[in-house]
Amino acid sequence: MVHVRHKFNRKVATRIEQEDGMTKIYYHETPVVSFNADKIVLDSGGWRTVTTKRRMNEVSREFGLDFDVSQRDFRWFVTHKGKEVPFDDYMELKR
Repeated sequence: MVHVRHKFNRKVATRIEQEDGMTKIYYHETPVVSFNADKIVLDSGGWRTVTTKRRMNEVSREFGLDFDVSQRDFRWFVTHKGKEVPFDDYMELKR
């Protein structure tokens, strides 16, 4: 694992690492957003909280990943490339 230095707001992530060709943004011990040139992987680690969702969205904005995680009626959704789909841990989005 290699730590990546970035101008990223440290309140947003516990750490940022480069591993297996992926940039991984951790919130506590969970890589909530992992990405490379081809895909984005989202994982709440089972913590579907307002803060986890906010961290994911902040990562999306900071790195220009163009996704948004939202919530309606206690269910999470991801909007990416104009399409909204239900959120699942370990879901992959094509870049």
